[in-house]
Amino acid sequence: MDGKRLRAVRGATTANEDSEESIRSVIEELISMMLSANNIEEDDVVSAFVTATRDISSCFPAKFIRESALNSTPILGAVELDIESAPKRCIRVLMHVESLLKKSDIKHVYLHGAQSLRPDLSGLNDG
Repeated sequence: MDGKRLRAVRGATTANEDSEESIRSVIEELISMMLSANNIEEDDVVSAFVTATRDISSCFPAKFIRESALNSTPILGAVELDIESAPKRCIRVLMHVESLLKKSDIKHVYLHGAQSLRPDLSGLNDG
């Protein structure tokens, strides 16, 4: 046994606009940071769940997750709850990974307008 356990890594970001280019850019940034901050390889990712707010309708964010790093990982997408005070054009990701890290050592990544969601959990922020 290699000592790895199933862990959850959370991340969220916001796009500047509802366009494929903007969404691709922030997804690639988010996934790259989630993987690197937690020393995760593609084979370590069991599955991912991605949600987007209703104001994202130009594309499927999960498409860019598959294209950027996790092309053989099962990914499920859904629409986020429509809460008036929530960040706009927000994409949230929950990855299930096999990791040697303790739960308390997982670095959750919140970028751009999504930093306000859970600053208490975020190990990385872009200022």
